[in-house]
Amino acid sequence: MTGKDEAELSGLFRAAIAGDERAYADFLHRIAALVRGFVRRKIVQGGVDPEDVVQETLLAIHVKRHTWREDAPVLPWVYAIARFKLIDAFRRRGRRIEVEIDEIAETFAEPEAETVSERDINRALDGLPPAQRSVVSSISVDGHSIGETASKLGISETAVRVSLHRGLAAIAKRFGRQ
Repeated sequence: MTGKDEAELSGLFRAAIAGDERAYADFLHRIAALVRGFVRRKIVQGGVDPEDVVQETLLAIHVKRHTWREDAPVLPWVYAIARFKLIDAFRRRGRRIEVEIDEIAETFAEPEAETVSERDINRALDGLPPAQRSVVSSISVDGHSIGETASKLGISETAVRVSLHRGLAAIAKRFGRQ
């Protein structure tokens, strides 16, 4: 923006305040383009729509046009309003960043279905004593609760928990996991 452009915009705005609708339309059209460029340069991450900020800025210019001093340049006044509207937009957005899922969908790998055969389960349970094998099988394979397993096997829930813990630890140790 040159000094000539500033003078033209100030002149248009003065005429607009005096009631010239054509000058006001021209002023808003030119200012919208300047504010749009300003806002787009400031938004580096998603979550704030530049066009919303432009519209809010134009509305604020319209509502607050009486606050502009005619002897002052118009562009610093316009950019100050745009900056405050941009700050308001960032505050509304908060710390979250919105990203369209379509933009990043290919970065997610397809989950592989994990299948465990009965043979793998039997292999894992093979080295356990019969009591631990019954507890681990009831809870981990059949999906029973600790209470159900305790009543089914006729032992206390504490004994079930101890057997389960020891059995899982033995399986983990057997397969190289601590």
